[in-house]
Amino acid sequence: MKSLLVVFTGGTIGSKKQGAGIDVDGAGSYSLIEDYSNSKQRRQDVKLDAIQPLNLLSENMTAADWITLATAIRKVDLTPYCGLIVTHGSDTLAYSASMMSYLFASIRIPFVLTASNYPLEDARSNGRRNFANAIDFAAGEQLPGVFALYENDRREALVYLGTRMKQCESFTDQFGSPYDIPYGRMEQGSFIFQPDKRNPAPESLKQSDPKPWIWDVDSLRLDSSIVYIKPYPGLNYSFYEFGHNRPKAVLHDLHHSGTACAVEDGPYSLTQFIADCSKQGIDVYICPIKDRSDALYSSSLRLIEAGAIVIEKLSVEAALTKLMLAYGLYEQHAEAKAFATESILYYEHNEV
Repeated sequence: MKSLLVVFTGGTIGSKKQGAGIDVDGAGSYSLIEDYSNSKQRRQDVKLDAIQPLNLLSENMTAADWITLATAIRKVDLTPYCGLIVTHGSDTLAYSASMMSYLFASIRIPFVLTASNYPLEDARSNGRRNFANAIDFAAGEQLPGVFALYENDRREALVYLGTRMKQCESFTDQFGSPYDIPYGRMEQGSFIFQPDKRNPAPESLKQSDPKPWIWDVDSLRLDSSIVYIKPYPGLNYSFYEFGHNRPKAVLHDLHHSGTACAVEDGPYSLTQFIADCSKQGIDVYICPIKDRSDALYSSSLRLIEAGAIVIEKLSVEAALTKLMLAYGLYEQHAEAKAFATESILYYEHNEV
């Protein structure tokens, strides 16, 4: 008999319709196990244990909640378990998948996050299938590492490496991945690997011996003093006057070509904004850039010349969570910068 630990955090998969709205329900999460136990998809060789360190809709997730979740998992003796499954809300699933990937980069059992598009009682819900597929993946394949699993609108149960899941699209409710390459998919209870030069082979995951880095459950800090800015025509940086309550860093998103407004000065100038932040001791990162060694637009080069710190080959979701970890771990900005831009914890680099 294989034992799996299920970690409930709330989200739609643990919610019920209450009047005109949807909200987390105390019994909603645990009913998922009961539903699974009574379903045709149930594996007879699996025993499920459960804990619930959080019970919230994922749009309300904070850095403190990530610490609560990670600490609760670390305090469990995982020796009896062949894998663990975290049920989560879909709104911030990609961010949590990245953060858990960093914090549990050296885990030697499958760590699978999954979610649901609708409450379980809704006929449109994919929650039960996602949960069943997550169990099949964890118990069957036994791949060490952090993954996210979610069924798309074509009923394909896609498996993502935890640092390679992009946020759900607003209108389609579909998750993505850099280069649109998931790690694989589940078919009839079995994992099918997606062969690609960017994906580490399953055997390499099993054979790899990742360098463990140990964080203390009593002193883990994730710093949320990071401001994320998305570019658009007419973005006026004069509205970002931080005063005394200033962030430690800014993560500035880029257009698909790795650019943002690089006019010399004025309220719409990112180069001027970078210079102003530098004077205040605020680090400015730009992301995503596929490959810094590739030919860049002149506007991108001007941003770098102005002092922007490049985070290359990472999705914005992975970059943001890594910055929160970096500035939580290190007081010195130089050390945080080195951690964010030079370390590789869990396959977060998406090679060209």
